[in-house]
Amino acid sequence: MDVRPDHRPDLHRLDLHRPAHHHHRLAHRLTRRKPVETLLADSSDHGGNRGGNQGDGRLGRSITLFQLTLFGVGATIGTGIFFVLSEEVPVAGPAVLVAFLIAGLAAGLTAMCYAEMSSMIPVSGSSYSYAYATLGEGAAFFVAASLALEYGVSAAAVAIGWSEYLRNLLFNVTGLSLPEWMLSAPLVADATGVHPGGRGLMNLPAAILVFLCALLLARGARESARANAIMVMVKLGVLALFIALAATVFHSGNLAPFAPHGFAGVSMAAGAIFFTFVGLDAISTAGEEVENPRRNLPLAIVLALAVVTCFYVLVTLTALGAQDQTRFAGQEAGLAVILQTITGATWPAVILSAGAVVSVFSVTLIVLYGQTRILFAVSRDGLLPPIFHRVNPQTMTPTANTFIVAALVALAAALLPADMLWHLTSMGTLVAFTVVSAGVILLRYRRPDMPRGFHVPFFPYLPILSILCCLYLIANLSAIVLMLTLAWGVVAAIFYFTYSARHSLLERALPERSPDTP
Repeated sequence: MDVRPDHRPDLHRLDLHRPAHHHHRLAHRLTRRKPVETLLADSSDHGGNRGGNQGDGRLGRSITLFQLTLFGVGATIGTGIFFVLSEEVPVAGPAVLVAFLIAGLAAGLTAMCYAEMSSMIPVSGSSYSYAYATLGEGAAFFVAASLALEYGVSAAAVAIGWSEYLRNLLFNVTGLSLPEWMLSAPLVADATGVHPGGRGLMNLPAAILVFLCALLLARGARESARANAIMVMVKLGVLALFIALAATVFHSGNLAPFAPHGFAGVSMAAGAIFFTFVGLDAISTAGEEVENPRRNLPLAIVLALAVVTCFYVLVTLTALGAQDQTRFAGQEAGLAVILQTITGATWPAVILSAGAVVSVFSVTLIVLYGQTRILFAVSRDGLLPPIFHRVNPQTMTPTANTFIVAALVALAAALLPADMLWHLTSMGTLVAFTVVSAGVILLRYRRPDMPRGFHVPFFPYLPILSILCCLYLIANLSAIVLMLTLAWGVVAAIFYFTYSARHSLLERALPERSPDTP
């Protein structure tokens, strides 16, 4: 990558030198921080709203507050509500309502931290960029690896759920049943690991969805934001219809026993469904493409959280009141089935399945968008190959990055089981949220002078509480998820030490000095 003096105005401020000893150099690489001013300079379009120059690693500002809020809603509602009840009601019973509130509380605490960080550092990269400015390069790269896991796995999991609703929709409208070989993964997951034994050869609709999203993303951020806004409005309308119809047959007896597996079941469910709040992180990945980011980023995060929490609680409550808790287990396209049962007609299920097909497209779209923008930021810092931050001069999007990500996510969606993917997404989300909360504390003390468009209230207690909530939820994830995350961390560490540490722009900015130089 070409490093021009005018594009790195603050690297000379770094007090860096080459340590004489290898262990000193290692510690130095892991802890060196990128100045906030450099992060901002990297994303600056130098006064123009039309974006950067040809392929120079800068994006254009074109996303409005309304579109950005719907980014968050679009990436959040759909992942959880359309699929997760069939997974987590058997774990927690009707007390899954409490699990949603616990996850929502942790997400709300973190949302406050995201609002402050994004108003200070409105750049692509989300919590990766925040970690680079506060915790150092080693922690930032680990966060980037967690985010890559979170977004890539989440997009694959959501695409798998989409194929379930597509099958339901096709059957209700045409009477056709898609063959099992093209709807199910060949692999299954259990407590010992992942192994063959699935019912199909691949999940073909899920892989096709990922590539359709990639084609739309490659057209440009403005076009993607407009398409997402339309799809989210359709989604909210469909869920409002579900709430209205399910409420007409609400039976409080279905809520008993409320917590058949005790608080342990509630805790497990809360940890698993935390991934449904990934949309909050997705908002901050758009930092370089938002109009007036210091104002609009924190505002969009708070607005999206309010909308999401209201819909989650209302849909979950009415679904539980409309159907006995024992019927949720293994129920595919669950909300559509509930409507079909309570109305005795197929049209509500057709509408809901159609709405789910549209809305889950928007979830996959925004999650893939977030993934590409994080890899874009990591690559621009030299920690990934340059191909990930090359921008198409016509569309102002990282096109090659988009299709590389799509190929990997489509492969995961086609071959891996959904239940394991949900839990891995929660792990990546929780790691990212923990880092953001810690970053707020560190920057308050290190850079109290920096302009902030939003201040976390009750500092430092609220960020500390956010960290504790995230750690609590991590502790309740399954052992296989922790093992797979550890394995992913080892792969990331190998890549960092063999490629990223040597190609980092901060490494190249170091002056050459002899071992005797003080």
